[in-house]
Amino acid sequence: MPIASLTLEIEIPHAQSLKDRRQVVRSIKDRLRHAFNLSIAELDRAEVWNRATIGIVAISNSTSYLSGQLREIDQAAHRIANGLGAQILDSWAEMLGEEREEIV
Repeated sequence: MPIASLTLEIEIPHAQSLKDRRQVVRSIKDRLRHAFNLSIAELDRAEVWNRATIGIVAISNSTSYLSGQLREIDQAAHRIANGLGAQILDSWAEMLGEEREEIV
């Protein structure tokens, strides 16, 4: 059964404190979790206020479905981040399971 993972590197230029950073990260996580059936978590230790790394994982029987879903999640994450005054610096996806392949 394939498992897809998507990692997002986010820049939050207006963040002046850990609280500012946390508000943006929490908002992105909550909106993505609400819109898609996925697991999402912050991956870094919050040492830098204006950067964050978020990991997203989804599972399905269909590799093609997961591939399309990750593209939609990536596009939604870019829209959400831009609306919050942040930007996604980098994103990469990986398909795990029976067949290993890069999808984004």
